[in-house]
Amino acid sequence: WAKNIAFFLIILLISWLLAKIVSKAVKKAIANVGSASALLKDFIVNISRKTILLVGFVVGLSMLEVNVGPLLAAIGAAGFILGFALQGTLSNFAAGIMILIYRPFDVGDFVDVAGTSGTVDAMTIVSTTLRKPDNQKVVVPNNMIWGDIITNITGTSKRRVDLVFGIGYSDDMAKAQKILEDILANHEAVLKDPEPVVKVHELADSSVNFVVRPWVETANYWGVYWDITRAVKER
Repeated sequence: WAKNIAFFLIILLISWLLAKIVSKAVKKAIANVGSASALLKDFIVNISRKTILLVGFVVGLSMLEVNVGPLLAAIGAAGFILGFALQGTLSNFAAGIMILIYRPFDVGDFVDVAGTSGTVDAMTIVSTTLRKPDNQKVVVPNNMIWGDIITNITGTSKRRVDLVFGIGYSDDMAKAQKILEDILANHEAVLKDPEPVVKVHELADSSVNFVVRPWVETANYWGVYWDITRAVKER
């Protein structure tokens, strides 16, 4: 038994080292695959490492003279039974696979999913972890994400900033429009293409409302939003 236990521990150690080596090799091999998302790459690396560890554990059991045939059969039967008991988990797994394949978002994207918003930090086969703007961590089951509307707020390089400013009915509309256009033209982060829009949009009860819609790089969205709001008040 001492010899068998020693072999068992050695095999576990070898499988652990092999898992580290293979996972690093897999990570390096798929690092330059541009068509794969970071989530998919992490998933493949994790699966390869865990598969080797599982195989090493089963081989280690054989060194302890454990008949792994009935054990594997029992695991298969238990898996069949658990499949009915854990339908929600399997649904999360299937949804996770669909997210990895169709890539509606990636690590670092700011998304609005399942009624919550945040930056994608990580994803497992059953859940996705988001970090909210106030640094709260939110874990969302994958089936709730895949079965609902997914809004990838930072999924494109450009965004339109939608602002509304009102003037009085007795004010000079042409002058107001000129001021708004001048503010946009002098802001370095406002893009020239697509061209910003400044139009009279609504005759409200107590104001004439202009829509102001500049286009910006996604990373500059809030900076431009706040800058223009302040500049309009000052002018």
